[in-house]
Amino acid sequence: MTLRTLALAAALVLAAGPADAFRVQQRPLAPSESVWKPADTPPGGVAWSVLESTGEKPGPDARSFTRPAFPAAVQALGGRTVKVAGYMLPLQPGERQTHFILLAYPPDCPFHLNPGPQQYIEVKTSKPVAFDYGVTVIEGRLQLLPADPSGVFYRMENARAL
Repeated sequence: MTLRTLALAAALVLAAGPADAFRVQQRPLAPSESVWKPADTPPGGVAWSVLESTGEKPGPDARSFTRPAFPAAVQALGGRTVKVAGYMLPLQPGERQTHFILLAYPPDCPFHLNPGPQQYIEVKTSKPVAFDYGVTVIEGRLQLLPADPSGVFYRMENARAL
């Protein structure tokens, strides 16, 4: 292909409009349609599909994060000790963590968190947990956060790795 042919092809693509040139799909992918699969549910544990069923409603003003709309199945978990399997995202330096994020799906970018607030749990442990790139099962008391100023929907306290 000559340089002139390549320039002509690029001009035709740009003439179609940037939105048309790069449009892949009309709607966002649902979690079940993504290339990633959530961590498997541990025996006796909570499935990510249950946590992902939480809806979102607008915050009280334009500067606020969205608020969770917890369905009955999720409300029943509030304050209970639960087990959830997921992928660790460290929040501290070092190989052992006492404060981290448990993700439903494997992290795909080391620079930003891309899941929705229904797809992760902030975890705080009393004893350090060894960081692992694979699936980790965590057990702890699940808090539902209806108005957390940071936009977090779920927090697990007094947690431990199983």
